[in-house]
Amino acid sequence: MAASMCDVFSFCVGVAGQARSAVEVRFVSSAKGKGLFATQLIRKGETVFVERPLVAAQFLWNALYRYRACDHCLRALEKAEENAQRLTGKPGQVLPHPELCTVRKDLHQNCPHCQVMYCSAECQLAAAEQYHRVLCPGPSQDDPLHPLNKLQEAWRSIHYPPETASIMLMARMVATVKQAKDKDRWIRLFSQFCNKTANEEEEIVHKLLGDKFKGQLEFLRKLFTEALYEEALSQWFTPDGFRSLFALVGTNGQGIGTSSLSQWVHACDALELKPQDREQLDAFIDQLYKDIEAATGEFLNCEGSGLFVLQSCCNHSCVPNAETSFPENNFLLHVTALEDIKPGEEICISYLDCCQRERSRHSRHKILRENYLFVCSCPKCLAEADEPNVTSEEEEEEEEEGEPEDAELGDEMTDV
Repeated sequence: MAASMCDVFSFCVGVAGQARSAVEVRFVSSAKGKGLFATQLIRKGETVFVERPLVAAQFLWNALYRYRACDHCLRALEKAEENAQRLTGKPGQVLPHPELCTVRKDLHQNCPHCQVMYCSAECQLAAAEQYHRVLCPGPSQDDPLHPLNKLQEAWRSIHYPPETASIMLMARMVATVKQAKDKDRWIRLFSQFCNKTANEEEEIVHKLLGDKFKGQLEFLRKLFTEALYEEALSQWFTPDGFRSLFALVGTNGQGIGTSSLSQWVHACDALELKPQDREQLDAFIDQLYKDIEAATGEFLNCEGSGLFVLQSCCNHSCVPNAETSFPENNFLLHVTALEDIKPGEEICISYLDCCQRERSRHSRHKILRENYLFVCSCPKCLAEADEPNVTSEEEEEEEEEGEPEDAELGDEMTDV
């Protein structure tokens, strides 16, 4: 039951040229499945497309630790200065140029029944119309015995930070179908995401839940069924179907990060200042991030994940010609060309971050195999096919072992 291209493109809110003419989805091979291809010239720096997710959800630990985000679009709700105060642990932290903060607290709305917060009336309405009427716990928001609260607490007890998925993404998938007038359309859309074999699904679930994943998966399935059972999706609630749903989210979920502070920093970067003022502002921002790192570590953003139909068709390359970002401080995903992309050329993004892409071929393959269950055959990997099959860490260890005995001493003396 395949979704039509009209269904797929209905979630695009902006594309280079026209949505249905700039890109198209094609079958590539049985190994790679689908791919996204340019149908016209896309210049370096152009936005290939902007897409909103079918569903998105903030990570549960992230929300628990007071990373305040819109419950629908994940837009950061704190003012940039409030964000800086919390992340540095300094209540008196003041930011220059407060007028550059784009957060509009006067527009914020909460659900009148359960009090979850939205960045705007539009997001509150969109959530209510798509899934929130099913998921709203009403006055039981803080009741630990409410079925949804039991499900969320169970998830937090199993999946600790750094988070990579959320059980609430799956809950919103079910709730969307439960509320929908055209249930078949939504089922078709969710069925677009890549499917794995039973063994591959187990690997993904193991990665998410750890060594005791089989017992934990069954525990979650029972709580999920108690909270959300839907006859139209009865297969999702069976042991095999729940494992498949879990694997779908684990494989296709795209991380989303938003930050009012980051938006403020970008706005500061765009200011036209005298050289001395620019130097002072840059030094202030550098020190601010050092203070944040000392107090909070790497957890800077409101974080969650979403399911994007068109983005999920973009295959990986270690030398991508496009990249994803969230420049609007919400769940709208932008795909931008890193180089000129010719008509007929496949649009590829990287599933690895910048540092990972610089590691050895064997290291990259190890990460991709463990997290996405495929072996990369991009131009970079093919060009490095004759490299030894050792990870970057092993290469570093070998280099250290191969050094003369006085090399370490020399390093220590140099450090002093």
